[in-house]
Amino acid sequence: MAKTSALALLAALCACGDPASDGPLPAPRETCSERPPATRREDRVEDLHGTPVADPYRWLEHAANPDVQGWMRVQDDFARAQLAALPEGEALRKRLGELLYVDAISAPLRRGTRTFYTRRHRDREKAVYYVREGEGPEEVLLDPNTLSPDGSVSVHGIFPSRDGRLLAYKLSVNNADASTLHLRDLETGRELPDLIDNARYASPSWTPDGRGFYYVWLPADPGIPPAELPGRAEVRFHRVGDPGHADAVLAPATGDASRFVGVHLARDGRYLFVTHQHGWNSSDLYFKDMSAEPGPKDHVPTDSTPPGFRPLVTGQPAIYDVIAWRGAFYLHTNEGAPRYRVFKVDPARPERAAWREIIAESTATLEGVQVVGDRLVLSYLRNAHNELAIHDLDGAPAGRIALPGLGSTSGLVGEPDDPVAYFHYTSFTQPDQIFETDVRSGAATLWRAIEVPVDTSRFAVEQVRYPSRDGTEISMFIVRRKDLALDGRRPTLLYGYGGFNVSLTPGFSARAVAWVEQGGVYAAPNLRGGGEYGEDWHRAGMREHKQNVFDDFAAAAEYLIARGYTRPEQLAVYGGSNGGLLVGALMTQRPELVRAVVCAVPLLDMLRYHRFGAGRTWIPEYGDPDIAAEFGWLQPYSPYHHVPEDRPLPALLMLSADSDDRVDPMHARKFTAAVQRVSQRPAWLRVERNAGHGGADLVQQTIAREADALAFLRAELGP
Repeated sequence: MAKTSALALLAALCACGDPASDGPLPAPRETCSERPPATRREDRVEDLHGTPVADPYRWLEHAANPDVQGWMRVQDDFARAQLAALPEGEALRKRLGELLYVDAISAPLRRGTRTFYTRRHRDREKAVYYVREGEGPEEVLLDPNTLSPDGSVSVHGIFPSRDGRLLAYKLSVNNADASTLHLRDLETGRELPDLIDNARYASPSWTPDGRGFYYVWLPADPGIPPAELPGRAEVRFHRVGDPGHADAVLAPATGDASRFVGVHLARDGRYLFVTHQHGWNSSDLYFKDMSAEPGPKDHVPTDSTPPGFRPLVTGQPAIYDVIAWRGAFYLHTNEGAPRYRVFKVDPARPERAAWREIIAESTATLEGVQVVGDRLVLSYLRNAHNELAIHDLDGAPAGRIALPGLGSTSGLVGEPDDPVAYFHYTSFTQPDQIFETDVRSGAATLWRAIEVPVDTSRFAVEQVRYPSRDGTEISMFIVRRKDLALDGRRPTLLYGYGGFNVSLTPGFSARAVAWVEQGGVYAAPNLRGGGEYGEDWHRAGMREHKQNVFDDFAAAAEYLIARGYTRPEQLAVYGGSNGGLLVGALMTQRPELVRAVVCAVPLLDMLRYHRFGAGRTWIPEYGDPDIAAEFGWLQPYSPYHHVPEDRPLPALLMLSADSDDRVDPMHARKFTAAVQRVSQRPAWLRVERNAGHGGADLVQQTIAREADALAFLRAELGP
């Protein structure tokens, strides 16, 4: 299709009915039939727990090797040349640019007399951080667009002190997780000499007087394998003005790379909490009364409890989050309640028997709890969309905050002693809106809205339910044009994740809009492994139960085919990270169900994932392949080890990132090579430059990546 006709088709689809609604069913178009260069295979087989395991592309694990660097360049050049030739790429880039280059503002955060927020500008690549003093004019706080000539330096979070005088902020290169913590005096505008390297897990928790903060520190020794770094994390205290290397250690390293360590200080500064999180299904909580001693000191570890701390709860197969306010601890937990509940705890009597339940488990999942304006604000998930409820500090109902519809919010941005707060709301048909609310009344008024050039009144959103392989009922959102006839010939994009307690809830997506406008169907199921229906739902899709997630996803595809939305030749799947594992498993287990796969920054070698990146922290979610029984869970579904040679494979677009320090790109390289060897359809590896696990944070790169992905799918699935 010529470039001009692609633009004409897009205009026609936006303005009127689907031109394919009459006449014979068109055959899917073929993408370029050129084959990528062959990849060297090695005869490598090792015995793992008595099972011979082939690994012919082990050599592709070593990114620093010149041969691997050369292989990546050739693969990326080849992929980009094929993608550039696809007929609808330019029209998609234009439309995605209209949807993503927009003006927007975040909910404001108040600290002292200052207000902090971000703005996206339609003529800039990155969001700009602003600050406003009182009712004065806004001033640029940080402009990531000016931090580097090529846009490779990113801001990875700002952390103003309680009084708003000082600012801690993190800078990252290539949008990687690794970052450096900087300090600025906002009274003078002067950058302070305090620098803390390797601040990957640092989220500074300030003391009330602004003289210092607590944070998680990692050693900068390049000799430590990245997979071992989480086990070296320490909780430290930084006093403003001191060199970072002199910071006091409050909680020493655990030595356990499967744990995440966290720290936060109560708002009044009295209680300090340290969390040891074991994956996404259990955590230990420790606390320290900071009024009992003058300040932080160095300690020598004696056991798993940080020196000077008391255990609040340890060794339980449950998640615990704590808020300290007005002399009490509020514990949000799924202990004995898969959909979560809240306890109120007297710090003087922290033993479990003295805890008092104030919010019981309900039929909805209690996703989060906050204290705002001396009220408990509860964020619920009911049938995979959000509701906000208000209770008093003893748990009695005190009202609700009405949301505009069936959509999503991430809770309130506010303070425990201020009843006025803000929240964002979005849905499949509603771009982000910011609302102001007063928790005393629950009233909410629109504060700011994002204007996006799209008429979503033409869209229909439905939530359906379908049975998985074992009979479990799964919910799924489906978005399409209202005028679309369900005759089994609609290009359909099925997106999924299914893991780590992550919930897929309604949200505005430029990808979905661009797809649906062109007559496609967009579907997002709530797979087991996610958090939509509580901890039981999560556990039903992790470890030895991971195959349930892949079965749920395959059943979603079967539902869409059986109910007349599409057919296998016009069905595609898209997933990233753990969702990349999901689509890789579907591609290797049920290749007959789909025509095309977009797999982004994935895990695919499940027998070696724990040796790279942050892999050891995921062992509680997936299992440990070094343990024979758990190897038995992982080996049967590991996509890299099960690329079929006797069945046609879907077309594959693999999206990788050159600076991904979370999920090592070795997964993408090895799997792509394995698929290229046997597949008769395209199998392309696109490597995003100057990008981490979340991609690059330049709008133009997001547009280019998404346009390539959608053009690839359109070429494979047909109109």
